[in-house]
Amino acid sequence: MKKIILLLLILLTSVAGAMQVSSQGTPYSFSLQQSIEFALKSKASLKATRNEERIAKAKVGEIRAIGLPQVNASAEVGNNFIQQKTALDPSGFGPQMELQPFVISQGDIASGQDIRLTPTYAAAEQRPNQPLQIISFVQPYTGSLTVSGSQLLFDGSYLIGLKAASTYTELSRKSTIQSEIEIADQVSKAYYSVLVNRSRMELLNQNLVRLDTLLKQTDIMYKNGVAEKLDVDRLRVSFNNLNVEKQRTERLLDLSLSLLKFQMGMLQQEELELTDQLEEVEVELNKISRDDFNYGGRIEYSILETQRQLAHLDLRNIRSGYLPKLNLNARYGYAGFGQTFSDVMNIRAGHNNVTNRNWFDFGYVGVQLQVPIFDGLRKSYQIQQAKITLDNTELGFEELRQSIDLQLTQASTEIINSIDVLKSRKENMELAEEIARVAKIKFQEGVGSNLEVVTAETDLREAQTNYYAAMYDALIAKVNLDKATGTLLAK
Repeated sequence: MKKIILLLLILLTSVAGAMQVSSQGTPYSFSLQQSIEFALKSKASLKATRNEERIAKAKVGEIRAIGLPQVNASAEVGNNFIQQKTALDPSGFGPQMELQPFVISQGDIASGQDIRLTPTYAAAEQRPNQPLQIISFVQPYTGSLTVSGSQLLFDGSYLIGLKAASTYTELSRKSTIQSEIEIADQVSKAYYSVLVNRSRMELLNQNLVRLDTLLKQTDIMYKNGVAEKLDVDRLRVSFNNLNVEKQRTERLLDLSLSLLKFQMGMLQQEELELTDQLEEVEVELNKISRDDFNYGGRIEYSILETQRQLAHLDLRNIRSGYLPKLNLNARYGYAGFGQTFSDVMNIRAGHNNVTNRNWFDFGYVGVQLQVPIFDGLRKSYQIQQAKITLDNTELGFEELRQSIDLQLTQASTEIINSIDVLKSRKENMELAEEIARVAKIKFQEGVGSNLEVVTAETDLREAQTNYYAAMYDALIAKVNLDKATGTLLAK
């Protein structure tokens, strides 16, 4: 029975472990390039930017639809509960006519012949101050069925609007590229921060192992009367300080990893492993030739060029407002009437129905020409504003070129200084490692003091900290240089 219970416990533990693994999922193992690619697919802010790009493309279709035929249909039935009336002057229809009297004699009757009556009319006497007649031409219920259509034949603003919409789409696409470059910049810096903290963590672990071994050896020497208790205490203090620094670096490593996940658009619960090694990252000094540098390689410059095109199109669009507009319009439908609602809904139409017809068709087709004559100088002032906007855009090119030149100078200076500092800090770290190694040997051989060992260990930790700080600065300078030259995302 105990064996069965033990087997059940093992089985339940295995199932629980499997469920935990499946819930966590397989950890992601990414290089820097893979991390950037993941961010370009998953970052929420970039998804919103791409949505704006799709909105711009849909805007082109919306503007294009203006030039396509516009067809509408409408149906209406209503009650004229107060019928519109008008005053009618009867005299306006000419003089009234009266039937002249005629007589049929007895002889005519007795003759037995047919009697032909030919009535004659004579103008009646005019009656002065004849009152107006109030009448209504509207039936109590009316209805209509109409199909209308229009086609834009010519509009200068529409043609330029199509070009502007296409250019605006290009601007939106370049804005997306700019966002992608910013994300690549942020991910690269966060990735390098994790690499530096991870390497520093590995070195701290090695230092702890070495110092722990030295502490144990010194403690044995103290127990054997070879070393003093002060020597053990100094090493223990140094060991405790190094352990605190390790814990601090662990938290920094976790924080930098969380920042990397955020920059990548990854959930914090996901497991992420970095496949790149700090030793594999090359920090090269790339010399920049200003003569061969292409400002168009910077996305900011390309965006400004598109904005200049939009400014030109805006000026042309305003000027096109002086051109006439031509439209083709057409309508066809039926209009009906009746004394009651059911009467008007009882549709009686058709060309053959000439007796009780209550719905009649109508049609219209025509060309409308609109010619602007005077708008109070509104377009003239709009043209002045558009010209000033275009001038400001041109001035922006000069300022942007100066800004790019400054960024190139700063990035070049940073990479040169960081490489020089990195070389110096690496040499200092190697010297500090050698000094710590010699001090340890001297102390173990009895020809050196414990204070020399503690001092050497302290100097070594400081040199290592300075080295990794210089390494991080060099990596950041490398990213800034790639961004300044417009090659960051390409890499």
